Amino acid sequence: MSKTITPYHDQQGTKKEQVADMFNNISKTYDFLNHFLSLGIDIIWRKKAINELKKDKPKLILDVATGTGDFAFEALSALNPEKIIGVDISQGMLDIAQQKINKRNLAGRFEVKPGDSEKLPFAANTFDAVTVAYGVRNFEHLESGLADIQRVLKPGGKAVVLEFSKPRVFPVKQLYKLYFNYITPAVGKLFSKDARAYAYLPESVAAFPDGKAFTALMEKAGFKNTKCRPLAFGICSIYTGIK
Repeated sequence: MSKTITPYHDQQGTKKEQVADMFNNISKTYDFLNHFLSLGIDIIWRKKAINELKKDKPKLILDVATGTGDFAFEALSALNPEKIIGVDISQGMLDIAQQKINKRNLAGRFEVKPGDSEKLPFAANTFDAVTVAYGVRNFEHLESGLADIQRVLKPGGKAVVLEFSKPRVFPVKQLYKLYFNYITPAVGKLFSKDARAYAYLPESVAAFPDGKAFTALMEKAGFKNTKCRPLAFGICSIYTGIK
């Protein structure tokens, strides 16, 4: 069993509690830093992930670890579902998402609420699709989280997971390590005042079971037809699976 990676090494509290604290701490600068640190490429990756649901035309979507709602907003415009519900363990992030919802007059189509990936507050067989963007590596118990996502999906429904992975080709692997381990924490510290949050990012990615290891966990949770699609030489990957 791999060691659990937590944001704050010197604090007590479960990974879940620490992740919630971390996102509360960085919520106000989160969107800016995401786009800044990825040079805006995160927007393109989100679009590619959402395209995985184009032909499925889901009417009701659950966005797990919705954060400030960027992935859900993108899905609303690209897929035109009847409704998206976003859940997150960080109230700070949900507050920002709610501000955006109000500003864009989308309250009837996008609703956010506190929710834990391992105990989703919904009945089984509820959603046509479930999405998670950059959230699964923060799950305290990855297998429980995947099993609960599978539970709330309707039979035949699709899960789409977008997550950082580890590039394995030269020189992308080396450049990525340099950028992720040194530049990202330095810039994160400068703008967010929470140095640990952006040091946790490369640590959590390094510990995450990416590629085939992740699709194997999806299959163990009951997903079929699992696929892994690496983006940008493997910096990021899109995973899909059907209930």
